[in-house]
Amino acid sequence: MSFIILGVLLIVFMILNIVKGSVDVPFSDVIAIFSGGDANEVSRQIVLSMRMPRALAAVLLGGALALSGYLLQTFFHNPLAGPFVLGISSGAKLIVAITMVFFLGFGIKMGSIAMIVAAFIGSMIAMGFVLLISKRVNNMSMLIVAGIMVGYICSAITEFIVTFADDSDIVNLHNWSLGSFSGTTWDNVGVMAVIVIITTIFVFLLSKPISAYQLSETYAANMGVNVKAFRAILVLLSSLLSACVTAFAGPISFVGIAVPQIVKNLFKSSKPLLMIPACFVGGGVFCLLCDLLARIAFAPTELSISTVTAVFGAPVVIAVMLRRRAGKMD
Repeated sequence: MSFIILGVLLIVFMILNIVKGSVDVPFSDVIAIFSGGDANEVSRQIVLSMRMPRALAAVLLGGALALSGYLLQTFFHNPLAGPFVLGISSGAKLIVAITMVFFLGFGIKMGSIAMIVAAFIGSMIAMGFVLLISKRVNNMSMLIVAGIMVGYICSAITEFIVTFADDSDIVNLHNWSLGSFSGTTWDNVGVMAVIVIITTIFVFLLSKPISAYQLSETYAANMGVNVKAFRAILVLLSSLLSACVTAFAGPISFVGIAVPQIVKNLFKSSKPLLMIPACFVGGGVFCLLCDLLARIAFAPTELSISTVTAVFGAPVVIAVMLRRRAGKMD
């Protein structure tokens, strides 16, 4: 039943994202466009060139971000872990900013693969710092605080780079760093689809080891799981998913924390066989909704996607923190 709810919401928000915007497209035109009938040429361009790629990007990248958050929460055994909170997205943003300024300095525009590679390197560097800190602190709350500090440091360095970049570079970096699905092309969708889908398949194949690891590292080792290799794979997969999101849409906040918690409460389960596909679809639904509101709330002015995701995601994080505190007091 829960999957049906998510599926229906995904279809509804997909249609709304295609139809609604600063210029509304009649639903009859949308049907004509996809059925091969006669449709207004302007509507055809808006739907096929702008809104369809953008909506598909929201689904793919939203799913990737939620899945990345789920893997990090599994890795750290902490529901507050996520790529944005732990500073992983900020690390990706920093290296992409440095690389972008370098390439633009020579008049070269970065391609999709170059952006993903740069973002992945940044994610791994930030994750490395978080892992080093995790070995020195026993309190997981301190790890979250440390991750936030790593994120602030990376963001500060990024702002420093932007300050001394050329004017044209600043415009490109500023627009990207706000977080948005706008400007997505079909080529972008193709690249992100290949990376996200293949990575998601690998994550799904790890369902049994993840289930064992959730119980405890000792239990997982007794079940034959190579814990060190497994943890390394979790880091790589979560960083790759987060890097793909940052490369194409910029840093997006709270999705990686909020969606896994919402899905877990919806399904009343933490089984990986359910949570992995549910997190992916739930992340797509969440980002479609937030992107729709970002476009239409103050149209024609468009909000950054992180502004909207923070409005909906932050209360979920607060609720998780209060629940954990109440559980400890009991």
